[in-house]
This record gives sequence, structure tokens and C-alpha cells, in this order.
Amino acid sequence: MAAHNTLGKAGEDAVAEYLERKGYDILHRNWRKNRLELDIVAVKDEQLVIIEVKTRSNTEYIEPQEAVNWQKIRHIVVAADAYIKHFGIDLPVRFDIITVVGSMGAFEIEHIEDAFYPPMF
Repeated sequence: MAAHNTLGKAGEDAVAEYLERKGYDILHRNWRKNRLELDIVAVKDEQLVIIEVKTRSNTEYIEPQEAVNWQKIRHIVVAADAYIKHFGIDLPVRFDIITVVGSMGAFEIEHIEDAFYPPMF
């Protein structure tokens, strides 16, 4: 596995542990359907929470959350819609971004709740 893939997996594992400590019930990690993917899908306080995880070794060039541009948001929203329809979920939905910066075992985690709202198509 390439170094960036290893870092990304470690970051996502750290986020899953973080969310469980905060009382989130994780339904799926890396849920896929066709070309759609959601990093983490969880439930907290009767809300479906779609979480995009961005892991970086440093923020020298760009903040991790800045990688979630309008194209990525659109992709996440389409995937979330497919997920909701697939599982017949009837809960309010929130979109969060969690950034993970550092190296394995020494991550800084920032949780941005309601990071974006679904665009109107």
C-alpha cells in the first residue's frame, strides 16, 4: 500500500475511534455503490451524519478541508442520496468534515459540523 493510502487509512481509523468516543453510532465506513463513496456514515442524536475525512501529513500547502470543493460536495450529496434511498432512511441529514493532520499516533483531529449544505440541483 502506498504511503499516502496508509496515512489515509490510519487517519480514518483515528476518526472512527474519535466518533465512537463522542457517542456516534457508525453505520458504515467506506460505503460504496457503483462509483459513489461515503467515508463514514453515522447516527447521532437522531440525525444521519455523513462524514468526509481528509487526512494530511501537514498543512504546508493547503488546509485539508479546502480539498472539499463544490465538485466533491456534489459527489458526496449524490452518494448520500443513494445511501438514504438504498437503506430507506428517514432522518434529517448533516454533512460534516473531519480533518486529520500529522502522523500515525500523533494526529490532530478537527471536527467541522454542518460543514456544508446540499446544493440545489
